[in-house]
Amino acid sequence: MPSLDYNLELQTVFSGYDRQTCWVQTRAGIMPPNHAVITTQKLRLSGSDIFYAIHSAHSEDNGRSWSAFTEQPAFAPRPREDGSYFYVSDFWPKWHAVTETLLGTGHTPLYRDDALVRTPYPRAPAYSVYNEQTRQWRNWRSLELPEDLFFNSGAGCAQRVDLPNGDVLLPIYFRSPESMKSGWKAGSSSVVLRCAFNGETLAYLEHGSVLTVPEPRGLGEPSLAYFAGRFFLTLRNDVRAYVTSSYDGLDFPLPQPWTFEDGEEIGNYNTQQHWIVHSDGLFLVYTRRGANNDHVFRHRAPLFMARVDPDRLCLIRSSERIVVPEHGARLGNFGTTPVSPGESWVVVSEWMQTTSPDPFDCAVCEKYGSDNRIFIARIHWDRPNRSAPPAP
Repeated sequence: MPSLDYNLELQTVFSGYDRQTCWVQTRAGIMPPNHAVITTQKLRLSGSDIFYAIHSAHSEDNGRSWSAFTEQPAFAPRPREDGSYFYVSDFWPKWHAVTETLLGTGHTPLYRDDALVRTPYPRAPAYSVYNEQTRQWRNWRSLELPEDLFFNSGAGCAQRVDLPNGDVLLPIYFRSPESMKSGWKAGSSSVVLRCAFNGETLAYLEHGSVLTVPEPRGLGEPSLAYFAGRFFLTLRNDVRAYVTSSYDGLDFPLPQPWTFEDGEEIGNYNTQQHWIVHSDGLFLVYTRRGANNDHVFRHRAPLFMARVDPDRLCLIRSSERIVVPEHGARLGNFGTTPVSPGESWVVVSEWMQTTSPDPFDCAVCEKYGSDNRIFIARIHWDRPNRSAPPAP
């Protein structure tokens, strides 16, 4: 593999919180040449995964300065006849080059009385398109899928690949009607969809191989990357992280556990991992055990980045670096994005929720210095990334 190095610059976009809620699910999308958008949403510290409407901020100087976060009416709660209502969460904005639009995808948790509904219900991935003129997101829509297969599905925290013809390869996780009979915590499966996108409507065309494992809750939150003529898929599981690769982006062999080159598992579990692609190298951003981080929920901080050996499907241990440091709060829900040939970003917020009996007790996070900061870790490459958007 050719040598490839980078310098890191850590930028704080926001800090501070009200000790009742905190910003989470923070990611960025880039609209060439220099317009950037961050999406994020509030989480209620009491309860589990109680999300509220998505907010958006924009920058026109490559992220050096940002507008205030503005609540997006497009993501207001959407009621159902039984009194429950959908929100959109786990959103990921990404530039779609063929249509020159910023397309975001996510999933739709269902709530009733400000609590998450745990009984089975039909849902589908959500998507929305950004209006650059008004700096507002358009009303979110559901991706229409065959319900007999994808009864309960989402694209939350999923990193997609857009093909040269404009088709979208969107990884999702789902539960079929049959699997849902065994309860809400039935193991999920993951699959890559091929969709058409015309700048307004995302339409399902076909899907690839269905992947799962017999371990708790199966495979979820898949993320896809394209590098050196192959597609790479990384997947979350409660016990360990998994990886697989394919030449067509749809049909993947059974995944294998993520390991370092010596065969030792990397130690990531029950949280997501995402890719950073450079034309000369493929990298994984992830969390893991064994980093003096037992005080962090599920060891979800710091964020590490390591180079991938694409032939052996493993990480090169000597390349591992911390890209976002740990200050007590979890960092497991994050995003990555290419910005220019010279720069890529990792974007994340400090998730202030703890495992304390008092859900509003942020002392564990505060003890180590967390303040619900939103970070951009700027990766400055030592050689141009030919697969990135053009420089401003």
